[in-house]
Amino acid sequence: MALIVQKYGGTSVANLDRIANVAKNVIRVKEEGNQVAVVLSAMSGETDRLIQLAQKAAPDPDLREYDALISTGEQVTVSLLAIMLNGMGYKAKSFLGFQVPVLTDRAYSKARIQTVKKNLVLRELKKGTIVIMAGFQGVDNENNITTLGRGGSDTSAVALAAALKADVCDIYTDVDGVYTTDPNIYDKARRLDHITYDEMLEMARAGAKVLAPRSVELAKNYNVPVYVKSSFSSEGGTLVTKETKNMEKEIVSGVTYDRDQAKVTVIHVPDRPGIAAQIFAPLAKNNIMVDMIIQNVSIHGFTDLTFTVSKKEVNEVKRLITRAAKDVGADKVEVDDNVAKVSVIGVGMISHSGVAAKIFEALFKENINIMMISTSEIKVSCIVEAKYTQLAVTAIHEAFGLDRGR
Repeated sequence: MALIVQKYGGTSVANLDRIANVAKNVIRVKEEGNQVAVVLSAMSGETDRLIQLAQKAAPDPDLREYDALISTGEQVTVSLLAIMLNGMGYKAKSFLGFQVPVLTDRAYSKARIQTVKKNLVLRELKKGTIVIMAGFQGVDNENNITTLGRGGSDTSAVALAAALKADVCDIYTDVDGVYTTDPNIYDKARRLDHITYDEMLEMARAGAKVLAPRSVELAKNYNVPVYVKSSFSSEGGTLVTKETKNMEKEIVSGVTYDRDQAKVTVIHVPDRPGIAAQIFAPLAKNNIMVDMIIQNVSIHGFTDLTFTVSKKEVNEVKRLITRAAKDVGADKVEVDDNVAKVSVIGVGMISHSGVAAKIFEALFKENINIMMISTSEIKVSCIVEAKYTQLAVTAIHEAFGLDRGR
């Protein structure tokens, strides 16, 4: 008997028919003799609807109340699934984040999980109950409801699997696995049978929408095998797991893109110790993530500092950075939100040379200019004009022959 955690996203529970399909899948796994814990998102589009209501109620809603509101979508889906399963003769119970509880910090709308108390869930599983937990939700140490940010249900599922020491965490979505790139923009993209935690983490951070980055971090830290599957087909699937020797044979595993990018440049910054800290401190204080950072060579004691952030936060970033730039004596701040990040990922890069050169050559052949470059052991990212996103992805995918099977 295995202990299996299943997570179903918004499209998988978008209506009663799809929730009934989830119930059938849960029953199938249960009938195979397994203990099953299920984590659900809200119905597709429901969280966006609640966010819009909050913003109509007040342009800048109180974040405590905002979280209390937008967390309600998951309560509907977990209750409906439990009702269905009980009606079909299977013992099931639904639990909200505060009931488990899933303890978090107090960073409303993007809280981080501190611990998942497992005793209640384990007791119910031992009784043969199918446990259904609301994803995306948590509670702080003063019993305030918190939410985990976009992709939070993935994080909830992996955190629960880690706490329970589950055998596997199955993530059900509307695609049948992880692909070498987005099949919607390149029809020769190929599904991967397996991918390492590190590769998946880099892909998720670089724009791939299959798994939330924080869920992959948790899976890696607690060695939770994650299987990405389709809710609508029994075919396919991609196993996200630790690295094996065979995985290094492939230089590149995938090409991702992210159009949710804005490039911010602080012009004519005094080049002396402590200036960068002063510029970035306001962003850290406001929980704003910075991605790529490049500083130009100092000339006559001044330099330019360029970095990227989410396009969704660019107005707040511009406000904070303009003030910080004035405080340090920089000339001005320039913002360009007409950019995209294209990234190439693969554990094979560690032991193979020439990857960056091949990327740059592929972009050069298409006359695509590179604005920024960032590298790690297993990733090379380039900032390009947004209009060239699809062309850049296609050119790089073909240059590495990723449409051919392993």
